[in-house]
Amino acid sequence: MQFDFVAKELTIKLVYYGPALSGKTTNLQSLHLLVDSTSRGRLMTLETRDDRTLFFDMLPLTFRSDKDLSLRIKLFTVPGQVIHGSTRRLVLQGADGIVFVADSQLAETANNAAAFLDLTENLKANGIKMSEMPLVIQFNKRDLPDVRTDAELIALARRGKEPVFPAIAATGKGVVETFMGILHLSYSTLDAQHKLKDKLGLGASALVADVAGKLGSKVTAEQLLGARLGGPEILRPDPGSAP
Repeated sequence: MQFDFVAKELTIKLVYYGPALSGKTTNLQSLHLLVDSTSRGRLMTLETRDDRTLFFDMLPLTFRSDKDLSLRIKLFTVPGQVIHGSTRRLVLQGADGIVFVADSQLAETANNAAAFLDLTENLKANGIKMSEMPLVIQFNKRDLPDVRTDAELIALARRGKEPVFPAIAATGKGVVETFMGILHLSYSTLDAQHKLKDKLGLGASALVADVAGKLGSKVTAEQLLGARLGGPEILRPDPGSAP
């Protein structure tokens, strides 16, 4: 997290991580199309021999409070190929939240597990404990044959602490829901650490409600966050608000 006190601008960095070809790039491309052209930076691509690293800014998202806060959300993907471990480690630096994009196909189970272990090791190399990093898991490609069932994913979510979202990123299904999940979780964590609501006048619930509107969502932020297959409740009252 970075905060420019002069401009009253808060910057949050979110990283989409996962095995090669799991749909990380597609998630970012879908989100980029949803953001109004006046509130998004250019979708930048760093080409490697085997994969791509994409990034763009959502800016400026202005929230009217007694502080008149502007929020910049930086979104990144990482190359999934094994040989690009150093790039993934670099992109993770300064991350405030991570979306792990898994491939739902049964044949990709081992690749998902290897990528998750790689994430754990790269966070450790950056001096970050996995348990301290806001993380949501997206199981993408739900439309393909031979995928893990919803029941299996629900059981998986119950065993872990990370919210789990289903998606078909190629059609945009589940993309906004996943994004809202990590945004709320990341901001809530930063709020707990730095008292952002007290200092900036913006709590996590108000933030995701406003961003949902800016993305043109026709359903509420609560409904978007409720699309998870399992895992803990995400949308909770902000600290200091009425029960």
